Formats: sequence, structure tokens, C-alpha cells
Amino acid sequence: MVIPYHHFNLVTYEKPDMEMLFPSPVVLTQDELKRIAAYKAVEMVESGMVVGLGTGSTAKHAVDRIGELLHQGKLKNIIGIPTSTKTHEQALSLGIPLSDLDSHPVLDIAIDGADEIDPNLNLVKGRGGSLLREKMVEGVCKKFVVIVDESKLVKYIGGSGLAMPVEIVPFCWKFTAKRLQELFEYAGCVAKLRTFASSNGMENGGLPFVTDNGNYVVDLYFKRDIGDLKAASDAILRLAGVVEHGMFLDMATTVIVAGDLGVTIKNKIIK
Repeated sequence: MVIPYHHFNLVTYEKPDMEMLFPSPVVLTQDELKRIAAYKAVEMVESGMVVGLGTGSTAKHAVDRIGELLHQGKLKNIIGIPTSTKTHEQALSLGIPLSDLDSHPVLDIAIDGADEIDPNLNLVKGRGGSLLREKMVEGVCKKFVVIVDESKLVKYIGGSGLAMPVEIVPFCWKFTAKRLQELFEYAGCVAKLRTFASSNGMENGGLPFVTDNGNYVVDLYFKRDIGDLKAASDAILRLAGVVEHGMFLDMATTVIVAGDLGVTIKNKIIK
């Protein structure tokens, strides 16, 4: 289903100045497209819900919108479950009440972005480093709504040529990275430890990126399709030293894609 922008209620939301963000036929920026998708997703949030709050540049717009609607009194009794310390801090600053999975083991809805989406609604997530907590939260929600701009659509997982992250324990990380690379040698895989930029702006020589859980991230880059995703997932998780990977398979229930022509809503087909 495609919703053209001129029929899309997001344009006003009782804030007429927002019309300036989406003038037609001016081409929208990537961030504007992310905001459109995020706001559309928040329309699915109802008062009294327990909501998984995603992490990243797209999810940030959704969290902002939830905070705004709470402040306006249009949403009430919302409980947020953040997927990272960064989102936790953002939600607190907006006055969103927070809890955790210990107190709320089942969520009504979760809203988050994605780094890649294939035609079957499988995802790559975690280029921001929050894949483990995202998978824990989004794996126990009744509805998982994914919000992206159309640049995130790929023909197959890994098709963007960008990273598919794997969270690993720091102990003997080179050994684990080597095993991961060998696992997907048939797909031309290159495994790289994620690092912070060093003082000269170059990644080489930078300190290892550390997740909220105190772990490292190895980014896998594929030159070819890795094939059976379930088999690939199982193979990765069988490696000692691996904590979790960034393939979110068969988890998304709804995907909202904002593009130059409008918003496309894709729903999971229940077999």
C-alpha cells in the first residue's frame, strides 16, 4: 500500500510549520523521509501500551514523537522499554516513563529502524551497536514495526555491501573474527573489528567499539549472497565467543518505507 504525501496526515499534526519539511515537488532529504516513516509508525501506539523504543537516527524521531504526544495529553499511561543507554537517556529527557523486560516480559509494540530489509522483511540491524538489546526487546513484542527510508531496501541480506554486525566477547576476538570470516568464505566475507575513530580521524589504530553490554562488534562484509539465512544464523550462534548477530529473521510484522513518491506499508504475510 502506497500513501502519497499529499494525502498523508503527518504534514500538519497540528503543527502547520511542518508543511515546510515536505513541500511538493521538492525532493525530500533522507532525514525527512525517516521522520515521515517514524511518525506514521507512532500512529499505531495507543494509550496504556508498553512500547519498545528503538535506537538510531530513524527511531529517534519515533521516540521524540511519543514524548510530544505524551506532553500534549494525546497519549497516556505509556511505558517505554529502551533498547540502549542512548535511547534510555533520550526517553528520560522527554518524560517517557520507563521500565524493563523483567517487569514487562511481553510488549504491545516496538518501533525501530533497520539497516537493510529484504523482500521477505528480514532485517539487518545493529550498525549502531545495539543489536543484542534490540533483539531481546523486539523479540517479545506483539507487533514489531520497522521504519526506514527506501535506501534501506535490498535484494538480499548483505546486498548493500555494508556491515552485518556480530556482537562477540572481547576474549580472543581475533580468533572469533577469523572463524566468522571462514564461515562465509564462499560469499567473499571480510570480517573487521569495529573501532572508534582515532584522533587523526582514521579508523585504523582506533580503540575497539564497546557495546552497552561491554562486548566488541565484528562487522561482516559480503560480496555475494550468503544463501539460507536460518542456516547462516544457526552457524554464527554455534561459534563460541559469539553473543548475537544482526540478522533479524522473521521478526518484523510491519515495515513502513518512506520514499520520494510516498509511504509504503508492508505487512508480514501469516502462513
